[in-house]
Amino acid sequence: MIDEKAHSAGLAAHGLIIMRLSASKLTVERGGRIVFSDLSFALDAGASLTVTGPNGAGKSTLLRALAGFLPLTGGTISLTPAADATLAEQAHYVGHTDALKSLLTVTENLAFLAAMLDAGHGGMDVEAALAKVGLSHAADLPVAYLSAGQKRRGALARLLVAQRPLWLLDEPMTALDIASQALMAQIMAAHLAQGGMIVAATHARLGLPGPELRLGAIA
Repeated sequence: MIDEKAHSAGLAAHGLIIMRLSASKLTVERGGRIVFSDLSFALDAGASLTVTGPNGAGKSTLLRALAGFLPLTGGTISLTPAADATLAEQAHYVGHTDALKSLLTVTENLAFLAAMLDAGHGGMDVEAALAKVGLSHAADLPVAYLSAGQKRRGALARLLVAQRPLWLLDEPMTALDIASQALMAQIMAAHLAQGGMIVAATHARLGLPGPELRLGAIA
């Protein structure tokens, strides 16, 4: 078990900003039905939350609400300390789809994403990010020629080209082979070690050190 106070003190000692994500009494309604209600949790710098539950329980809905893609029916979400950037601008969201343009090369896709995500605020350059996820050999290939696992690694590389404290990951290990899963686990561990936060929805075991939030099935 992680001693959260000692962990936060260690991050502060290394000059890292201590942030906190707070969700209070969240309720989301879609199509006239309540997906979940009165959901509360808090996440400190360097910590993770694994969201589990059966299909239809609201895992993806929760991530999309945190990312600002879905309106809340009730409750509040905040990231402190307050900053000029919105919560959505301080979060990376990687959903089920890879969000890559098939006709563009892997490098072109990632360069576009880096510019769109304002990578000037920190992060790896495109070449380094592709090397980190094991895609250097495919850098100049159109995405249409990549396997499902390679496309997933290309999508996950966006986490590296722009520094954002909060990662919202929906089934991050989908289509990844065992070696790539181990690599992604290392990338997530490094993000936490640097004071980042992760909320991940999954059916698989991710090995994240933080608590699990299990959502129930919709009645």
